[in-house]
Amino acid sequence: MILLYYFLVFTAIYILMGWSVYLPYRVGHLHFLPISIMAICAYFTGIASREWNWPFLIIVVTGICIGLIISYGISLLIGDAPGFAVVIVGLTSMFIVKTVIENWDWLGGSIGFFNIPSVRYMIFWAYLFLLIMGYLMFLIEGSQIALKASVIFDDKKLASSLGVQSKKIGLFFHSFSGILAGLSGVLYASLIGGLAIDFFGFGIVGTLMAILFVGGYTSMWGVVLAAPLLGGIPILLPDILVAWKQVIYGGLLITIICFRPEGLITRKQVFALRNHFKRKY
Repeated sequence: MILLYYFLVFTAIYILMGWSVYLPYRVGHLHFLPISIMAICAYFTGIASREWNWPFLIIVVTGICIGLIISYGISLLIGDAPGFAVVIVGLTSMFIVKTVIENWDWLGGSIGFFNIPSVRYMIFWAYLFLLIMGYLMFLIEGSQIALKASVIFDDKKLASSLGVQSKKIGLFFHSFSGILAGLSGVLYASLIGGLAIDFFGFGIVGTLMAILFVGGYTSMWGVVLAAPLLGGIPILLPDILVAWKQVIYGGLLITIICFRPEGLITRKQVFALRNHFKRKY
């Protein structure tokens, strides 16, 4: 039952983090800033709950605001930057956050930050917030802004000629991505009760890339499919298999990119399914 509990909560967290990477990619930005935001908000949660005795809901709201402020501020600079520049900014932010935490004794340094108070009914809170954010994601997916993002992704020059403001669209997607990452950091720290900075490194980059591209980068539902399989299930596997997790993810990524570049779930499949149900009912 303990493993099932962690599987369910981790699945919710990985869906949120998968969406936080998926949203910037809607405008062609493969961005790793959400991982840095998740780390910052996780350590904030540890300090706020252990040292300041803040209530959980206040921490959640504050973590979301921290994620929004950081992502909004960075996206003002890179909202319409080339994709490669965004990748560099995201990776650099990870190194900066890692270095600061490792050298700040107040945050546990390289040893880790422990004894974070547990939160009761964590499954309830995780899936309540997942449903709320999922509903907002669903509204975004069906909006005009998502259509404009698709044009930007396919051809930025064409989007500009049609009057689509790439920077504003990018600002929106990056900002909402920060909200999801901030929430994920709060939930992760509240679940685990202890933090190690190594978790927020290239291991989670590989996991999120697999979730995004194996599931399908053209629809929010690809993340929903892949997160339980690639994020949650490893918790249930023997340690000997978990040690090979990144190798498995790498093999899956190569296979998907070679034979099904859009992933297991595509936007066309989602539209076809939606139209099927409209005709049926």
